[in-house]
Amino acid sequence: MSRREPTAIDALAEKYFEETVQASPLALTTLGRDERQDEYDDFTPAEAERTYQRDKKLLAELATLTPVDDVDAVTVSAMNERIGLAIETHETHNNLVEINGISSGLAEIRSVYEVMPTDTAAQCETIVRRLHALPEAVEQWFVRQLAGIEWGHKPSIRQVKLLIEQATGWTQPGAFFDTLADSVAPKLGADYQDKLATGVTYAKEAYRKAVRRLTDEILPLATPIDGVGEELYALKSRDFIGSAVNMREMYEWGKQEVARLDEAQRETAAILRPGLSVRETKEALDADPKYQIVGTDNLLVWMQARIDEAMETLTGTHFDIPEPLQTLRPRIAPTTDGGIWYTSPSDDFSRPGQMWWSVTPDAKSFGTWAELTTVYHEGVPGHHLQIATAVYHKDTLNSYRRFGSWVSGHGEGWALYAEQLMNELGFLEDPGSRLGMLDSQAMRAARVVIDIGVHCGFEAPAEVGGGEWTFEKALAFYKNHCYMAEGQALFEVNRYFGWPGQAPSYKIGQKVWLELREAVRQREGAAFDLKDFHMRALRIGSVGLDTLRFALLG
Repeated sequence: MSRREPTAIDALAEKYFEETVQASPLALTTLGRDERQDEYDDFTPAEAERTYQRDKKLLAELATLTPVDDVDAVTVSAMNERIGLAIETHETHNNLVEINGISSGLAEIRSVYEVMPTDTAAQCETIVRRLHALPEAVEQWFVRQLAGIEWGHKPSIRQVKLLIEQATGWTQPGAFFDTLADSVAPKLGADYQDKLATGVTYAKEAYRKAVRRLTDEILPLATPIDGVGEELYALKSRDFIGSAVNMREMYEWGKQEVARLDEAQRETAAILRPGLSVRETKEALDADPKYQIVGTDNLLVWMQARIDEAMETLTGTHFDIPEPLQTLRPRIAPTTDGGIWYTSPSDDFSRPGQMWWSVTPDAKSFGTWAELTTVYHEGVPGHHLQIATAVYHKDTLNSYRRFGSWVSGHGEGWALYAEQLMNELGFLEDPGSRLGMLDSQAMRAARVVIDIGVHCGFEAPAEVGGGEWTFEKALAFYKNHCYMAEGQALFEVNRYFGWPGQAPSYKIGQKVWLELREAVRQREGAAFDLKDFHMRALRIGSVGLDTLRFALLG
């Protein structure tokens, strides 16, 4: 890999990135850097204003510089889009309130411990000191929420109640903080044992107090209205996809995509279990020993085997995968919410990429027919190749391009593209696993319909009675097209109601990835090479979809 000489634009991007991460100890943790690891970010509105001023200064300086090559041109496009949108959002005060049951500052304050290293006594002592700093971070977060509410941005009652439920769960006996204490205590000396106990007490009480404040202060200020309206939804959607789209058109496309995937599932189910419905076929697969894994230890073994198989087969054929990227570790998460996610490697790859599975308390067995596509989504060729490739290319990309931007439409769109790609490449020849991929894709298509419909106020489909969307109609639509346990279905629909614009970014992003692949294929004709397309695309890093189009098509 030839080294590219850094430019003035790279230098500015590096300076901005370093200023940004130095203002965020949580970002430093995510990056695997051993700095300020016993601190928290400043969550106050004053810090939001400082960030806004830093962003404006950056774009003013950027406007004075001229790109010297294509890498520079993409950097300018990416920073103008991402940072310009952040400025616009701050000026409308829409960056203050973040109250929902899946992504909030309260969750971020807790979840940082999941990626903090615990290999040495010193690292465990750092965790203890950060626990002691947790109450102040929670207090600052409330100051920010109340400031946003004063500006008129009221959270929904539904989402406040979900966050109350979530935060309550973290403080229960044997829950997250007790598990964290059990994991670090054996590595601490006697002088830190009491500090650990005190830190856990502080953390639990901070979240109990948060529950009381959410109940007594925030809930009375919340609104019963779930939808945010078309204008605000357009802003939030741009944040997640890096492009402005016609929501009405996307809503209709989502309904068409749901219907297409329903038909594909019926065709596949007919191969597997002739005479049974799609749902009955999935229930039969759940009961089929061929597709069953019992216990989390066996689940980890199975995931690692599938990761290694994909890595070996794809290396050199459809992707160039450097040696540091060839390590990916599946992990069982210390929480029990039921989610699955990926965390990136550190800059030097001493901390490898990891795929996390949060197993619910009642989950004893796992159906591989449904989960094989998840391994491809989170691992190889999904998020791991996407994120770790950008991390690896430090000789070409500046730090902002490698670490400073995550755009859901790009990232999650790639991961859904990866699922479909693995089907195209023959990894899902087994019709059971193919049905699992189609089930996954159908769920993401249903998200487009529900999320856009609810928040933009479009008419609900006739199958659920038409008219105005309600939570009951959304849940019914979801169940009509998605195979999922009742509790998980509720979690998903609550997510769409409380995190506007995020859920559709997966399918919208996949749509754009497929369109771009075809556009490049048409432009290059017989010279088109799929591996070359993949590597050119991944070496761009995570950017908005408009910037991705610019980078690939000019």
